[in-house]
Amino acid sequence: MAGSATAERGAREQESSGPPLVRRLGPRRLRMIILLALSVILLGAAGIWVLYGSGWTRVERVSVSGTHVLTPAQVREAAAVPLGSPLISVDTGEIEARLRARLPRIDEVEAVRSWPHGIGLKVTERQPVLFIRKGSNFVEVDDEGVRFATISEVPKNAPLLEMAISSTGSGAASLRRFGEDRLVREAVRVAGDLPAAVTQRTRALKVRSYDDISLELTDGRTVSWGSAEKGALKGRTLTALMKASPAARHFDVSAPTAPASAGS
Repeated sequence: MAGSATAERGAREQESSGPPLVRRLGPRRLRMIILLALSVILLGAAGIWVLYGSGWTRVERVSVSGTHVLTPAQVREAAAVPLGSPLISVDTGEIEARLRARLPRIDEVEAVRSWPHGIGLKVTERQPVLFIRKGSNFVEVDDEGVRFATISEVPKNAPLLEMAISSTGSGAASLRRFGEDRLVREAVRVAGDLPAAVTQRTRALKVRSYDDISLELTDGRTVSWGSAEKGALKGRTLTALMKASPAARHFDVSAPTAPASAGS
């Protein structure tokens, strides 16, 4: 009996002499945890291989949407998406920056991954609100004053900007004070505030000084707009004035609370 008790006590001491974690979990539970950890590691390694090492998720096609003047082929060429590369490793931010730098007509662009084999390019093009003559060509200007493209003919959807600034007087003073770029932006503000019906009838927008901007309509009528201030009010006033005096040849909304029309 004494020998048996001694053996049993020795076995208990040997069992309790193991590491604390083994004593708490027990051998069976510890084996399950080890197997689970190995499974997670293997799954992670398999996932990394699928994303980076296999041919299952590599770039095979580039789709383009949102273009009107630009062609999808032009966008794909400028984007220079690395075909054959792992889709996960493609830097979409770099593609977007490359497109904005190479194609100034692009206002906004979003490059997105289209699993498992594609890159999608969603493009928003700049829209011209004015054109500036440059030799025999014309430069398109958007609503932020950005000059983004040169074309050979003026479309009918926006007026031509004419910088009619004299070398003396208020025009010269405005040019010295504000600079040509600022005066162009003021003209852009005016173009943006024109009612759609007036925009369609406007042949040219003339800038003589900061506060002397006028419109020349396609039928020969003219509009004194003044500065770009209170543009929305001037647009509404002009619309009402043209309806009230359809035979008038000249409209003045430079002071929108006291508009005037003349001629017939």
